[in-house]
Amino acid sequence: MRSLMADTTALVLFFTLTGVLNERFIAGMDWQEVGLARLIGTPLMIITARPYGLWRDLVMATPGAAIFGRPKALLFDTLALLSFQVPIYAAIIWMGGASGAGLLWGIVGAAVIVIFCGRPYGLWLEIVRRWYGVGQPHKERSGRFA
Repeated sequence: MRSLMADTTALVLFFTLTGVLNERFIAGMDWQEVGLARLIGTPLMIITARPYGLWRDLVMATPGAAIFGRPKALLFDTLALLSFQVPIYAAIIWMGGASGAGLLWGIVGAAVIVIFCGRPYGLWLEIVRRWYGVGQPHKERSGRFA
């Protein structure tokens, strides 16, 4: 239960902020559309937070930690977030009213945000998990700080 709460808290806080910034200033959605996207997005974030946490743990635990070392965390956090969250985000802003070029730019914006936020979000998730007293399986198996 603590893992569920930690992953949900981390995802909702982090991506509500980045989502609003992307929707309003990159996708060009008006505030009403942003509000609708957030109303749609928040329950989806709650539903997908723990599955994403498990997905990230799996991706981060891939073999080759010794080969990649610290760059592994940057690369794999980014790949985990891109592959899981961008398709969900595209559906959220589409349901929120984005279409055409706005939808495309919103998806591109989200992908760019994820590229820059992959590792910061991974670190944020680890911090929130520590607050909840939850270990990080990928670190426990590898014995290394990713």
